[in-house]
Amino acid sequence: MTVVEQPPEGRTGLALEPVRSGPRGVAQPPTHAAGASTRRAWQRIYVRRLIVTDSLVVVLAVTLAHVVRFGQSDMLVNATAAEWNYVVISICLAALWLAFLAAFRTRSRRVIGSGYDEYQRILSATFRMFGLVAIIALVFRLELARGYLAIAFPTGLAGLLVGRWLWRKVFAAKRNRGEFRTSVLVVGGARSVRLMVETFERNSTDGYHVAGVCVPRYSGIAGDHMEVAGKRIPVYGDEHSIVDALRASGSDTVAVAATETLGPDGIRDLLWEMDPHDADLVVATGVVDVSAPRLEMRPVAGLPLIHVEKPSYHGAKRSGKRAFDLVFASTALLVLAPVFALVALAVKLDSKGPVFYRSERIGLDGKPFGMIKFRSMVTGADRQVAALMKNNEGAGLLFKMREDPRVTRVGKFLRRYSIDELPQFINVVRREMSVVGPRPPLRREVENYDGRVQRRLLVRPGVTGLWQVSGRSDLSWDESVRLDLSYVENWSMVSDVLIIARTVKAVVASDGAY
Repeated sequence: MTVVEQPPEGRTGLALEPVRSGPRGVAQPPTHAAGASTRRAWQRIYVRRLIVTDSLVVVLAVTLAHVVRFGQSDMLVNATAAEWNYVVISICLAALWLAFLAAFRTRSRRVIGSGYDEYQRILSATFRMFGLVAIIALVFRLELARGYLAIAFPTGLAGLLVGRWLWRKVFAAKRNRGEFRTSVLVVGGARSVRLMVETFERNSTDGYHVAGVCVPRYSGIAGDHMEVAGKRIPVYGDEHSIVDALRASGSDTVAVAATETLGPDGIRDLLWEMDPHDADLVVATGVVDVSAPRLEMRPVAGLPLIHVEKPSYHGAKRSGKRAFDLVFASTALLVLAPVFALVALAVKLDSKGPVFYRSERIGLDGKPFGMIKFRSMVTGADRQVAALMKNNEGAGLLFKMREDPRVTRVGKFLRRYSIDELPQFINVVRREMSVVGPRPPLRREVENYDGRVQRRLLVRPGVTGLWQVSGRSDLSWDESVRLDLSYVENWSMVSDVLIIARTVKAVVASDGAY
């Protein structure tokens, strides 16, 4: 049984009545056997492609290391005994590397196309393989050229990661076209089912297609369907109809959205009933927006309990983040100094007023600070907010306008590519902001925060963050808050680096910027 995170709790539900039969007047989907067969087919195709790519990368890496260390292609004709030894070593190293990739299940159908877990397994397999090589060389006193390993190891590892990244792009594109998808039957109460379906629909590149649902006591004007995210999802019955619904819907996975619907005995019985069927069972943990590293399954008194580690805001982890911020921001300011000069000149020539604009924002522990930006609006723009409020397109407490009359000609360009945000690295050096963190809020926003949103202030606001790489101005207020709180609860140095990389892509594409 696989455990997946439950989507965040929503605000509304439906009044439900029992429905025992399958949907009436609906074209019957393919049988479950056909759905499972389709899934196995595309998984086999994808895995074969990964095997070919991994093999090419490993062979090319060790070949490159051999050629750089010992010379060109005629080396086998006039090769010395030592060079022939390295031919054997290269063959053995390539075979061992591929064996480790297989042993660490880097091409398991559980992780292919998933990103983090897939990359982590490749890193573990590669580092442990080279660790084993080092131990063998030490124990048997083998002389291995350090230059040879220094080329083979990073080249092969980088090639494997890039190869998987490229295949993920192909994988995501196919999923967006409706291919390479996992057909899911969602089981649970109407509210939990609705939230899980919405999450799957919102994250289409994860490849979960909801073919139907089983909901206790469901009925209403929609008949045997649920309206979710603008789509009609067939209802195949209640919690007692799961196996029949699995066959009728053509699904290859059952996702239990709320365990209280079935209870411990119901989950166990469902596992037994699904034994003859080639289908997976996934169960939502009920824990919202908590990253996998903070979850650990431990058996207690025969029960598989999920232990959730508390988020860390202090200590060595926070000191490491501060050191990273200082180095990154200082380097960015030095590298971008010529850009700063050009932008300052453009701002000054375009409109009257100062080059920089200071905006009061609320930072760590609720302390105010002056956030520095290149001025992208006319002087006195703040005094015009009240008059423009009727045209506000922002979500929740945010004020945003796609065609804001206060924005200057140069300002439009600066805002589209987030160039106006670059001076915030000065705030990072001054310890007022972090490179990655929640969106820096205005005082009027903070004054309207509830206790939940107040947790944004437990860490320094960021120049970029999950909000920046997930839609920027296109996000709803609730989604912006959810992303910020998710970052606050789960931040790590690895996630910071990934967000920075995704920010570059979002800025170049100018996604959601206005």
